Amino acid sequence: MSFGYQVLGFGSGAGAAAGNANGIFGYGEGYYSLTNIVSDVGVVATDVTGVGTARRALAGTTYGGDKGIFGYGHNGPYLSMTNLVSTAGVVATDTTGVGTARSYLSACSYGGDKGIFGYGEPGYTGITNLISNAGVVATDTAGVGTGRAYLAATEYGGDKGIFAYGGTSGGKTNISNLLSNTGVIATDTTGVGTARTGLAATKYGGDKGLFGYGWDTPATFVNATNLVSNVGVIATDTTGVGTARQNIAACGYGQDKGIFAYGYASGPTIVNMSNLVSNTGVVGTDVTGVGTARYKLAACSYN
Repeated sequence: MSFGYQVLGFGSGAGAAAGNANGIFGYGEGYYSLTNIVSDVGVVATDVTGVGTARRALAGTTYGGDKGIFGYGHNGPYLSMTNLVSTAGVVATDTTGVGTARSYLSACSYGGDKGIFGYGEPGYTGITNLISNAGVVATDTAGVGTGRAYLAATEYGGDKGIFAYGGTSGGKTNISNLLSNTGVIATDTTGVGTARTGLAATKYGGDKGLFGYGWDTPATFVNATNLVSNVGVIATDTTGVGTARQNIAACGYGQDKGIFAYGYASGPTIVNMSNLVSNTGVVGTDVTGVGTARYKLAACSYN
């Protein structure tokens, strides 16, 4: 595996791949297609002109060990298109979609070099779509566990993943579903921590994960975080750091650290601030924002 940057982009939160040095944030509310590269020391760069269909509420993840992919979302109609991210952080033009068009889904990597898109709306679905190590998205796999949207996902344990939190037809939830290293989703695990939506997640420390931020009532944004152990166990809430907000994105950078950025804060205020995550899972205070303030974007790691 080579090491490099991360990219933040498109819709709701995204997972991060182990060992990648860079990241990228992209897309978002307002129907943007622009992106912002994250360096291997966690510095967010200014806007890069967008490529592909502008949209929001999509997801992103790493695949192939060193590349990324953004997928799905909406810009009026629900979409199933994808955009590959090269090892240099260059976003490709639209690839014809596979699987059910949807938004407010999430994604993460698994198996060391593959990825998965899962859940979303309309209909609070539980369907998933596997991503090969060449970036090819498969047709729908029948849903397992509680169908929901506005959730987040991250890798853990080096080759596995976890989807957690989100909203259902019955309201906000904190349940989780583990993802095996062969891409199989497990049944629901009893929830831990504050039930919420609009959060994000990232990998850190090489084999652990972190869920953070979101909102737990229509009027209350949170900045609490929940650590994920290297065996996929979610911990209770950790006191929040930084501006409470929702519909943010997150990814890994620097091989063992993470970053949360952008989002929608109380006020209402759309922000472009970021918060770094150390290799021990400690979230830092707000860093002055760079790039176009937006929310409902996505992110992934690459290089």
